[in-house]
Amino acid sequence: MGLTDFHRSSAKSPVYGLAGRLTGTPGSLGAIVSKHGPRRSLCILSATELAVMSTPIDLTALKERQKVAWASGDYAVIGTTLQIVGECLAEACDLRCDEEVLDVAAGNGNATLAAARRGCVVTSTDYVAALLERGQDRARAEHLEVIFQVADAEALPFPDESYDAVLSTFGVMFAPDQLTAAAELGRVCRRGGRIGMANWTPEGFVGQMFKILGQHLPPPAVAQPPSNWGSDAWLHKHFDDRDFVVRVTRNHFNFRYRSAAHFIDIFRHWYGPVHKAFAVLTPEAGQALEEDLTELLNRSNRAGEASLVVPSEYLEVVITKR
Repeated sequence: MGLTDFHRSSAKSPVYGLAGRLTGTPGSLGAIVSKHGPRRSLCILSATELAVMSTPIDLTALKERQKVAWASGDYAVIGTTLQIVGECLAEACDLRCDEEVLDVAAGNGNATLAAARRGCVVTSTDYVAALLERGQDRARAEHLEVIFQVADAEALPFPDESYDAVLSTFGVMFAPDQLTAAAELGRVCRRGGRIGMANWTPEGFVGQMFKILGQHLPPPAVAQPPSNWGSDAWLHKHFDDRDFVVRVTRNHFNFRYRSAAHFIDIFRHWYGPVHKAFAVLTPEAGQALEEDLTELLNRSNRAGEASLVVPSEYLEVVITKR
């Protein structure tokens, strides 16, 4: 069974113009799917992946839980600090003026703004409308023309080969159905176009932070770790050499806070997954989580006692579609 065996039905989703007015027809995010299946298989599935796919799981319910998590807090407080990653990715993809660019799982729009600043025609998508509104505020402040549309990374409501570049910074890696999300990125990218991503690695700080969160609040057994997208081998496997040329560069983003306590305070209030974890854990379990995060932060800190600077490794990925 290859990815070409997935078939989807179409549904409408909200579309926002620069002025912020809803111009499309709202639909159920859990039901948003695309009628355009990928034309060619991206990979050969392993026995483990086949077992996962055949295991009964309500991915829609899982996705809705994720949506609630990302909508909690205010990701924009964290997201805006990551803007440099979007700028670097735009340069790595060598974006050109007037190219059509899609930002998938855009959050508050770091890659969106980077592409728009380079004169691209940008469509910014996410399944959390509140995050798109934050991106919209940022685009409006810079007088950038951007289309904002609620859309599911696993079922992009766009025709095959619609975009010159398809971007995602720390976004699509959190899609529950990873194989389908990978297929969708490849499907909407034009031949000769680029898929550009920034994905946290499993070995890096953020990968280790999510590992700690998983130890205190275990995810569903069949949920695939987002850090898969931060693996060279996983990327080469799922964007195979017949259809794609994969180029991966290891980079670091530096988290800069006053202290471990300052980092945890910001993240437990504003970063959805951490916010939800502390919200559902008992006070005793929450204290244990805080202690483990503090240990990781202090161990990773390269600024000494006076401040906190924690490098977090990520993969800067540029995939060219043949």
